[in-house]
Amino acid sequence: MHRSHLITLGVVPWLLVPLLISPWPCGAAELSDPPLAPMEAGGALPVSQAEGSPAHCLLAANSWALRSTEETRGSPPSLKIPEVRLRYSPPVEIAQAAGASSPPATTQAEEPKATRIDLQRPRDMDETEVNKQLSNPVGTIWALSMQFNNYQLVNNQWNFNMQFQPVLPVSLTQDWNLITRPVLQLYNSVPVPTGAGTYSQYATFGDMILLEMLSPANTGPWLLGLGPTFVFPTAGSPLTGQGKWQAGPGAVVGYLSKEFILGLFPQQWWSFAGSQDRPATSALNLQPIAAWFFAPGWNLGYSGNILANWKASSGNVWTVPIGLGIGKVVKLGPLPVKLQVAAQYMVVRPANTGQEWNIQFQITPVIPKLIKGTLFE
Repeated sequence: MHRSHLITLGVVPWLLVPLLISPWPCGAAELSDPPLAPMEAGGALPVSQAEGSPAHCLLAANSWALRSTEETRGSPPSLKIPEVRLRYSPPVEIAQAAGASSPPATTQAEEPKATRIDLQRPRDMDETEVNKQLSNPVGTIWALSMQFNNYQLVNNQWNFNMQFQPVLPVSLTQDWNLITRPVLQLYNSVPVPTGAGTYSQYATFGDMILLEMLSPANTGPWLLGLGPTFVFPTAGSPLTGQGKWQAGPGAVVGYLSKEFILGLFPQQWWSFAGSQDRPATSALNLQPIAAWFFAPGWNLGYSGNILANWKASSGNVWTVPIGLGIGKVVKLGPLPVKLQVAAQYMVVRPANTGQEWNIQFQITPVIPKLIKGTLFE
């Protein structure tokens, strides 16, 4: 059998497939209105089902290609395939008269894309922007901070603790964010007197703190937040916690610029329930915020929390540190991690068991937001 006859026998069954799989004629196929995305992706353009079956039309186009090959070799056409017309949306012109000398022109020039930082995707942010968001108490990215504190007390004993501090902001609406900031003391190791001038360490869980704060989303460089804060008596021992349920207000006010951040982050608690054997509590934790972003991913600034125990005797109320910390954001794989070290000296402290020095280490990996977009329109 002649070679051309073999080719024809091989091609004819494929040409009959469109007639078997669909009863509809393949008319003019139309593209859906936005063809630019699939064109850029290099995939097939979507075919509208308004006229004919999509599979029917695509197979017909393949049959047309085979038929064209056979016609060039002199083989008679085995099946007449209707014309497939592609109609493109107005922004793109690809048809041009045969023999035209000028290249195809577009009706709209491509415009450069504006640079925009997507705060929903920390992996797309540079190290400095991530550092700013982590330094901001009402920032918009999720992070899991591990803080290790090593306090030297005035009696030359040491108090150690490790705090797990997630930051989980959620966009309630386009204008308001809810900032959730729990603090879990995974362990608190305190010196316990065992005799005259002798001590032993006792370590277990400490009390848990939870702050829920509303923050306006569109205040420009100003940082604002307000909400309730709580202390839960989760300590594993009376030596590592206060044994009281506590509540009060928390707030943030600050200013964030390209080079620095300044602000105050106070929380006040009063006890309202708990063990009757434990004294009532009233305490303030005031965190000054001051940092300078001086190089890609680097920051240098104040470190330390001002504490006030309003129930303490005169002269033992305040703990006021002077501290300095330095941090750097690095990329570990696709996600950023902030590493920071700080030292604090308490210039004002309680006389007998107050803190004198603190050496602090902190690691803060950024994680993808599990709750994206806004919850309410």
